[in-house]
Amino acid sequence: MSASTSTHTPSVSEPVDEASIQQQHSVEEVWYLKEISFRYPPNSLDAIPRRVKIITQNFNGPCSFIAICNILILRGDIEIEPYNRGTISYEFLSQLVGEYLLMTSPDVDISAALSIMPYTRQGMDLNPLFTGAKLFRPAGASGGELKLFQQAGIELVHGWLVDPDSPEYDVLSRTKDYDSSVNLIVEADHVSKGRLVATTHVDSIVLPHVGGSSAAGSSGALGSSGAAGSSSAAGSSSAAGSSDPSGIAGAGGSSSCASSTFRTSIGLSSEDRKKIEDAIAIRSFIDSTQSQLTYYGLFTLASTLVSGALVALFRNSHLSVLYKSCHSEDSALYTLVTDYVFLHESSVVWERIEDVEGGASTFVDSDFVRSSPAGGDYAGHTGESALAALEAQTGALTLEERADESLARQLQEMEDAQAQARHMERQKARIQQENQQRVIKEAKRFKPPKTKKDRDCVIM
Repeated sequence: MSASTSTHTPSVSEPVDEASIQQQHSVEEVWYLKEISFRYPPNSLDAIPRRVKIITQNFNGPCSFIAICNILILRGDIEIEPYNRGTISYEFLSQLVGEYLLMTSPDVDISAALSIMPYTRQGMDLNPLFTGAKLFRPAGASGGELKLFQQAGIELVHGWLVDPDSPEYDVLSRTKDYDSSVNLIVEADHVSKGRLVATTHVDSIVLPHVGGSSAAGSSGALGSSGAAGSSSAAGSSSAAGSSDPSGIAGAGGSSSCASSTFRTSIGLSSEDRKKIEDAIAIRSFIDSTQSQLTYYGLFTLASTLVSGALVALFRNSHLSVLYKSCHSEDSALYTLVTDYVFLHESSVVWERIEDVEGGASTFVDSDFVRSSPAGGDYAGHTGESALAALEAQTGALTLEERADESLARQLQEMEDAQAQARHMERQKARIQQENQQRVIKEAKRFKPPKTKKDRDCVIM
């Protein structure tokens, strides 16, 4: 089980029903094309901006495959012809990408990359390491997902990094990747008899103390993290406090948190206790970084990527095109806006990453100038044409009608802001639910090794 960009991608070792896959995709996926301007290589003074058409994504669109195709389009490696077409299908794109791989890697076995391509329509299993922005573990025996990026010459990065100065770094530097970290949570949940995964908040988990002394100095009693999306658990504590008569130490120095969560687990071995402590630290990190981007990771990407880089960014269970500005006065990071709702917003091309949650991000146009989307009835207009249309519409109105129009516009703006806030809340809730479901699913699959029971001794 990996941090998937969508649904599970079957590995080579798993049985694959080709007939069912063909039946499932008997209807062609068709995506709309949007015209933008882009200069490549972006740091070349001789390069002039080209008009290209990028692929937009609908709600169920395969973000992995679309991101790969858009990078190849921006680099000029593949061209969509005829240029005036407004839509494109998966079959057409897969043929373009397949031909590109065959032409650029004539002496390389690309069978693994080609075989994984159809499954990108459902998602990709990507297993990031929390200790490196360019580190991913291959999924399956062939590692086709990573080979697809490698043979297409596309760098795959992520910003889900743990800060070396954070309390979680010790355990995450040992588990390293997402899969191993979740597996440790599953094992710890079995040791705790199912109480670890079932607990809603990690700061309400209380560990049983072995030996009857206080748990001061223990590294495992972690509170919830401070800033959302940050990799450091600012709220962690060393559980300084006293142990209650039952032998359970209070987490964070508070014995009031000692609910029935682990009261029946007294007598854990030091190894099991350490496993639970590590699992709590891991869960604290995952819960506090649900956008799968930390500030440490964001700073790492900004400082390590070269100017003008076009890479694939794994973030928020989604794959997008990431671009680093080549301007000396602006070394910001931008993601390509491929959402279908902005199909007719010519001024919305890139989104500047300002924070880990996306709340402060801003849209820019093809020239990386901050845009002001028209939206609503004026979607597709430039700022000037939208203003002219608005003036023409309101010019013939009476004072009373203009007042009503102004009030209606204010109410619409309030409604739009509320809708955006609800969308962000639903997205955060969805990500949190998906993470919890993944862990619960793995917990159900985990089967502890059977131990032989000694026969009762009979004294003659």
